[in-house]
Parts: sequence; C-alpha cells; structure tokens
Amino acid sequence: MATRREFLATATATAVAAFAQHGSATQRPFAGRDQALRPVADETTGEPLLRLPPGFSYKTLSWSLSGMKDGHTATGLPDGMGAFADADGKAVTLVRNHEITLAPLLAQAPAYDRRCGGGTTTLRFDLSRGEWLSCRTSLAGTYKNCAGGPTPWGSWLTCEETVADPTTHGVERPHGYVFEVPASGNGDPRPIVGLGRFVHEAAAVDPRTGIVYLTEDLSRAGLYRFVPERPLQGPLRGPGQLQMLAIEGRRNFRGLWRQDMALSVAWVDIADPGATAQSVFRQGELRGGMRFRRLEGCWCDDGHLYFASTNGGRARAGQIWDLHLAEQRLRLLYESPGRDVLNMPDNLTTMPDGSLLLCEDSARKFVLGWQRQDPTRLRLLSPHGGLATVAENNIVLNGLYGLEGDYRQAEWCGVCRAADWVFANIQKPGITFAITGPWDAIS
Repeated sequence: MATRREFLATATATAVAAFAQHGSATQRPFAGRDQALRPVADETTGEPLLRLPPGFSYKTLSWSLSGMKDGHTATGLPDGMGAFADADGKAVTLVRNHEITLAPLLAQAPAYDRRCGGGTTTLRFDLSRGEWLSCRTSLAGTYKNCAGGPTPWGSWLTCEETVADPTTHGVERPHGYVFEVPASGNGDPRPIVGLGRFVHEAAAVDPRTGIVYLTEDLSRAGLYRFVPERPLQGPLRGPGQLQMLAIEGRRNFRGLWRQDMALSVAWVDIADPGATAQSVFRQGELRGGMRFRRLEGCWCDDGHLYFASTNGGRARAGQIWDLHLAEQRLRLLYESPGRDVLNMPDNLTTMPDGSLLLCEDSARKFVLGWQRQDPTRLRLLSPHGGLATVAENNIVLNGLYGLEGDYRQAEWCGVCRAADWVFANIQKPGITFAITGPWDAIS
C-alpha cells in the first residue's frame, strides 16, 4: 500500500499537469456514471447506507452517541477531517471535527471553554486489513468546529466557524480561532491568535513556504493567508502577517468571472487579526480585498490551492477556484450550471489522477412549485471537467443505534484519503465512512 507521502507525491504531480492540459471544463461534456449506482450494505451494520458504483464497499465507525475507547461518548455533527498515514503505510490516523456549539464537553481535558461541546476526535484505521481500530477524544471545549486542514508536520488545524463571544453567546471565552491537534496526541487548547478571529472554515499549508491559507464561510467572505516571519517547521506560534486576497490593480473586484478566466492577485495586510474593533473581512475590504460567496473547503497540492465557493456562481450552485501560488494567479476552474449537476461543493481533496473529490452540501430547491431535495453525493471532478458520483447518501434508519428517520439530504463532509481508502463523514445522524473500490473506473 502507498504511504501518505507517496500518495501525495503522485497526486500533486498529476493534478497540476492534468488541469493545465485540459483547460476549461465548460468545453467538456458531462461525464457522470450515476446510472451505475446501486445500494450497497455497510460491512459494519449490514444496512444499505450508501449507493455506490460496482466494485465498491465501505465500513462505518463512531456513530453519534456511540462509545469510544477512552470511555467517553462520541458527540454528533462530524465535519472536517484529516488523514495521517503511518510511515510504514499500514495504518492511518484520522482527526475529525465536531460542529457542536453549547453542549456538554467531549472530555474534561484538554479543553478551552467548559460550556462548549465542539472539538475533535481521533480515529485509527488499519489500511492493510481494512479494519477500524479505535476512537478517542483529542480536543474539547471549542465552538462549532467546521473544517480545517492538515499540516506538513503531522497535525490538524481545527477551525471554529463562529465569532461567539461571552457577551452574546453564553460562552466563557471568545471564539473564532484555529487550534492545533497533533495526529499522535492531544490538541493544544490555546487558540492560534495569529491566524485571526473570524468565521473560519478550512485551512491549508503550503509545504514550500509555510504559508497558511484560510477560508471564511460567510455570504461576504475573504480568502486569507498567514505569512510567517520564519519558515514553519512545527506548531504555529511564531510571528507573522495575516493578509486578504485582492485582484491586482482592481480594487474590490466584483466583475463577472467566466470559467477558466484567470487574473493576477495581490495581498492586503490585516492590521488587527484579533478583530477587536472591526471584523477581519471589513479590514481587508477597506484595503481593496476581493469578496467571495461562502468559501469552504480548500486543499494545497504542488503549488496550487484549490478551494470551493459553496453557493458561488450565477446558478448559486457552487464554484471551484485554483490559485497558482508561484504565479499568484487566480483561476475559476469550474462553475456549476445548476444543483442537479453539482450541488453546493464543500470539503474537497485531490485524487492521484488529478481529479478533485468534492463533498456536496444540501440545498432545498423548488420543482413545479413543490419543494424537493435530492440525496447528497460525493462527486469526482475530472481534469476534463466531467463529473461522476462516487457515493450517494442512502441513509434511512428504523431503530439502528436508536436512530429513526430519512437522512438522505444530510451533507457530506471531511473527505480525505490514504492508500486505496477514501474517508468521509455524513453529518447527520453522524457517521464516519471508509470507502474503497476501483477508483480508476470512475475517473
């Protein structure tokens, strides 16, 4: 089995070349294989929780409110997640967020705020045998941990999607920060203040420079970066500058982007990352920063930063952006023409052939006056611009683990990969999946 390092080397080498070669996705036909999907039973519970292409299988672990190895109970609303393969490639550690607000603590320590139920859990999976090994608490007392991102030194950056404050939200301490959780241990309950206080979504670290890129999940959102004074080799505690992306020579650019359009970017400084007087976004906007619509997942791969605008574009169905880090050029890689094609992309990662694996969020739509909502999907955007469905949510429960109801519209999140396995969460009722199969057959 390939190690994480080997996988990333393959993925990064192919992703950039493939996207550069094939150009605009609007010029390519839709190339999905959704018609081949069929219900597949979970090898853990026997229930047909997913619809998958032929040859695929999966196992589940750590359902909401289930017991964990450390004696605590797994909390709900799993969200962003990172994968860290062992050096020998035999097992992988997953660090998983929980988008909980005010609730009992996951655990007593390490904890930031005793009134908050968010944080992270850490799972182990045997890649060679395809078996779940364990699940434990790794950080507690945070608020609405949404997405995040892995670091080159083997830790997970978990991000709070909030600016909750003791004066307004009933919490004990201010929130809106990023925290660091080593894959091999417990998280640090001290916020990383240099990365700013705002409605964080995801993070990605450029291993060449140590620059940390950050997304913001608001209807008026910025793309940010933290530039360290010294190259980073470990925990993010050193000095640096937080900045917001702008279009070079075009202050507060809000022009209409066509697919494959690219423009040079600049960066404007954020004077007060702690946002004590004025929001981080407003500081950047006043200096000419570019406004996006709901930035969510991001992933750094061989000099490119890919990130999603969940409801961006003319159809409000989502956009995928590509920032070339060396050239400092921003390109609109893909724009969904409608939610039946791609429905609000969220978390994302790369695959070895250069494809992007995308989690769909959920959104209600109206058809002939009737409210309708389709099952959410795990999608594959190929370098040619075609879309295929890797998995479709098929969760309808009748008492399993005490759960009842139709959860087929719940969002996918936390997608990550190690060796031949893709890991992802479905936020409600709260399940973590390990999926494997012939990936080449659907790319």
